[in-house]
Amino acid sequence: MVIRAAVRQDVRALADVLTDSFHPPQGLMFWVQPFLRLGIYEDLRARFRANTPQYHCLTATLGTTGLIIGTVEIAVRPLHWGAYQVDYPYISNLAVHPDYRRRGVARQLLLGCEPKALEWGFAAIYLHVLDRNQPARKLYKSLGYHTEDSWPASGLTLWQPQRLLLYKTLMAKPC
Repeated sequence: MVIRAAVRQDVRALADVLTDSFHPPQGLMFWVQPFLRLGIYEDLRARFRANTPQYHCLTATLGTTGLIIGTVEIAVRPLHWGAYQVDYPYISNLAVHPDYRRRGVARQLLLGCEPKALEWGFAAIYLHVLDRNQPARKLYKSLGYHTEDSWPASGLTLWQPQRLLLYKTLMAKPC
């Protein structure tokens, strides 16, 4: 497995991994998935075109084949705490193709985000996870993430999962 910076030519394969990971083609989703894939593709394409300095996308590939099996994005975003707004590095769209899960791919992608956050001058990194996503929470905890805050995943609070904001304090590597 190789972790590398994603390039524009990867966008279609990245959209495939994200769609298959978050919206598997089961039941009615089989008919909706192509439209979701197109939307994800267009969103990714727009982010790559924007060429924002504090945006970075990583991909995991199978070494010899170059097959894309995972992806993650990190970007600096504003965070609102009461009357305050601070910028922070935020991890999103961590996805591993279902056929390659439980092999350390997500761990390596997450670890690959940390040098970028440090390069941008930040000492912590943030992400969201649903409280019911126990495998992801276990992974994040093993990597040193802690809960910062939580709130309902949508405006409806009855029977809705909680969204947890997690953070990890980063340590700069000694020179």
